[in-house]
Parts: sequence; C-alpha cells; structure tokens
Amino acid sequence: MRKAALHNLGCKVNAYETEAMQELLEQNGYEIVPFEPGADVYVINTCTVTNMADRKSRQMLHKARKMNPDAVVVAAGCYVQTRGTAADDCIDILIGNNRKKELIPILEEYFGELDRQKGKNYEEKEPRAALLDMGKACGYEELALSKQAEHTRANVKVQDGCNQFCSYCIIPYARGRVRSRGLEDVVNEVRRLASNGYKEVVLTGIHLSSYGVDTGESLLTLIKAVHQIEGILRIRLGSLEPGIVTEEFAEQLAALPKICPHFHLSLQSGCTRTLKRMNRRYTAEEYEEKCRILRNTFGNPALTTDVIVGFPGETEEEFEESRTFVERIGFYETHIFKYSKRQGTRAAVMEGQVPEQVKTARSSTMIALGKKKKQEYEEQMLGRTVEVLMEEVVSLEGEVWQTGHTREYVKVRRKYEENLTNQLINVEIQNRLQIMD
Repeated sequence: MRKAALHNLGCKVNAYETEAMQELLEQNGYEIVPFEPGADVYVINTCTVTNMADRKSRQMLHKARKMNPDAVVVAAGCYVQTRGTAADDCIDILIGNNRKKELIPILEEYFGELDRQKGKNYEEKEPRAALLDMGKACGYEELALSKQAEHTRANVKVQDGCNQFCSYCIIPYARGRVRSRGLEDVVNEVRRLASNGYKEVVLTGIHLSSYGVDTGESLLTLIKAVHQIEGILRIRLGSLEPGIVTEEFAEQLAALPKICPHFHLSLQSGCTRTLKRMNRRYTAEEYEEKCRILRNTFGNPALTTDVIVGFPGETEEEFEESRTFVERIGFYETHIFKYSKRQGTRAAVMEGQVPEQVKTARSSTMIALGKKKKQEYEEQMLGRTVEVLMEEVVSLEGEVWQTGHTREYVKVRRKYEENLTNQLINVEIQNRLQIMD
C-alpha cells in the first residue's frame, strides 16, 4: 500500500479540494499519513494569490522533495496553473485547476511509466503536466466530500472561477471563468455531511456571489435549498461581494433561522478613487450602505473584510481615507494585505508603485486598528448568553476547557464538565477570559 501525504495552501476552496483529493486517494487504496518523512506521494495544493503564497508553495514543494528524494511530488492548484512546467524543477507531476479529480489515473499512469522504465537508465526530463487553458469555457469540476478534518463544521465548495478581473488579481487567470455547481449536487453532498454528523456548513467559492449566473440559479435559491436539509443547524456564507447585498436579499436571509449573522464583505479599500483603480464595482459610500442594510436587518452581525494597503497610486491622503473608513465601519475582523504585484495583471504595470517600507508601515497601522475593533466587538458579548457549537476539548493554563464558536464566529470557551462536542449549548460570557483570540 502506497503512503500519501497532503498539504494545503490558500483559501477555503483549496482546503475543500485538498480534502477531496485525500478522499480519492483513500478510496483507491492509499494510506494517508502526516506530511512528514516516509510518504511515497506528496500532494501540495498550491496558492498564488500573493508573492508570499508563491514562496510558501515553493517552500513546501522543496520540503516534500527533501523529506523523501524518491517520492513522487505532486503540485496542484493555482501556482502551477499560472507557472506551468516552469513552476519548479523538484515537481514530478503538475495538476492544474479543473484536473484535480483526475489525480488517481494521473498517478497510476506515472507509476506505470516508472515501472516500464526500470533498468533502462530512464530519467524524466520534465514533470508530467495536466493543465487546462483556464481562459476557455469549461464545466464545473465534480469533486465531492463525505467527511472533513473538522468534525463539526464542513466547507462545501459550490462555485469556481471569477469574471470580475480586479486589476490586482491573478485568480481569474488561475481559476478561469465562473462555473457553478449543480444545485442538486450541492444538496446531496450536504445531506451526506449531515448524515455523518455535521451540524454546520460553510458555502464557499472563488466568487460566491456569482453562483448561478451560468446556470440560471441564484445564491439565495441555493441557500434556501440547503436550509431545508434535516440535521444541518447552521449555515455560513463565504466571502460576498457588496453588490449582492440588497434590502430584499438581507430580509430573505434573516427569515432563515439557520443563517449565522456573520458576513465577510470584501472591501479592499475605503477610498473610492483607489477602488476605481482596482476595478472594484462599487464606491466606498455604496459599501457603507451595504453594511447598514446588514446591521439594520440582523442587529449586530459580525462583519469581516479584506483590505489591501499600498495599491499603486495610493497616496497618504487616500490611505488615511481608507483607514478612517475602516475605523468608522467597525469590522469584527479586518484581514490586511500589502499589495503584491502579480505579473499579467493591469496593476503590475501601473504608475505609482508604493515602496515596500511604506506598505509595511500602512499595514502595521491597519493591523493595530483591526485588533482594536475586534476587541471592541468581543467586549459587547460580556454578560450575554450566546449559542455555541462546541468543538474541542483543550488544556489551557493548567485547566481543561471546551471551545467552540458563536453564531457570529467568535471563539469562546467554558470550563470542561462533560464532553459536549458537536452540540449546540448556551454559554454565559462572564469575563474576557472566555473569549479566545
């Protein structure tokens, strides 16, 4: 029995695909082992959203090669999709996006070729490449899961690709155009997950708000279908574009009791001039209105976002406008990224590239603001009783606790009395110690 180890880099979609590849390996007789020395096959699902993601992808590929020089190193995903056979010389097999479901036959063919070449001094000159032209129309890749590493919450990929072409983003080139998963296929997978004990699902995609634009469905229709599945008690949504949030959309979501009041609304900048250069399809004022709609409808939902600092042409005045906007909105969590030049995007050749030291300083300012706002939101929970999905038992500071997440996705803990894993319970937040960072 061959041993396989997998490592994921990047987003929730990547994480889903990595677990789906693991399930394919298990179903075909591979023993899944930790990402440590001793595996026969190493599968690294790569990311290319930033230069740092590229670097981490290369590091993990080289780590795999070093752990077992005789192993087969498989590089999958966005980094190799954009780099092709030039990605790295330590790779044996490249599997791009929309080809991951073919992992097993690709491996079998590779091992068969190695067996045929034994004793012939055969040396592979280039890695085997299974890459599609993602610029051309192609259907949704049918990967599926029945279980995941987490035992209470499951990510469910419902969509792939993006048609937005933000000026800084390489992902439309790596992932291709919008492709939606069939509604019935999603429902069937969620039913399987529910039958295996999962209580919470997260609907995720590369551009989730575009779900159904290619099939005639809509994200709201999908959410309502999942809401009807017995056994699922909570539904979360992946990152949403501001444009999808209307009074009607919010009201229909609020009418579904399983929907968690936790929304990741992509921002990128609080300055309208910067947003225009980014090719984002809204103004700062329009974004603020979307936040108002969600708060008016859900009361005090957890709003989280992404912000890029140091985008080409971002002046001190524009940065301050963005910082002030983020402070005014008061996000629960703000994920800060320094602008990363991606070859092949419009932003890479824009004038006014911001020096790295300036980006670093702006990032530090935004991170500090984000921490302050996160603490302010969490402190509103003190003295309240909240619903928590219990997840794991941990030992902290010499005491045993059980941790879980509220509907707003705030992680809390309570003193361990009995194992309540995968159960919804009410927890009184008596002090700040119970809220975990």
